[in-house]
Amino acid sequence: MIKSPVRLTAAVLAAGLIGVGGPVAYGALGNEAPSERAGAAYLETSLFFGTAMPGGGEPVSDEQFHAFVDEVVTPQFPAGLTVQDGYGQYRDVHGVIEREKSFELVLLYPVAEYDANDPKIEGIREEYKKRFVQESVARVDDRTAVDF
Repeated sequence: MIKSPVRLTAAVLAAGLIGVGGPVAYGALGNEAPSERAGAAYLETSLFFGTAMPGGGEPVSDEQFHAFVDEVVTPQFPAGLTVQDGYGQYRDVHGVIEREKSFELVLLYPVAEYDANDPKIEGIREEYKKRFVQESVARVDDRTAVDF
């Protein structure tokens, strides 16, 4: 229980600031257009490539993955891309949790290019699954603002 008038005033001010800050923070996460300073409307597509081979074979090596990027991805997205090393886990079709080294490929492109890029991205996913006998390649698409 707050007894002192100073503590009561501090509590009321804190509650007021929290009340004012809440809508501002919520608005920042909404669907409002980014400010001009934030950059142009882009899509960010992240693809997650596992490296473990079914049946316990040798995992996809760094060299094999980078050759895949050079041969398959770069011709489709010559303007640029980012590859990051990762470590992931997932539950396979048999219910077993698989842990493995992974790669994340990040592509940035204008929203207006989605229809042209979507089939290219799906082709990349299918080629990786075929080439390295993978169950899946995860895909995440996010709207963002980009300024180069």
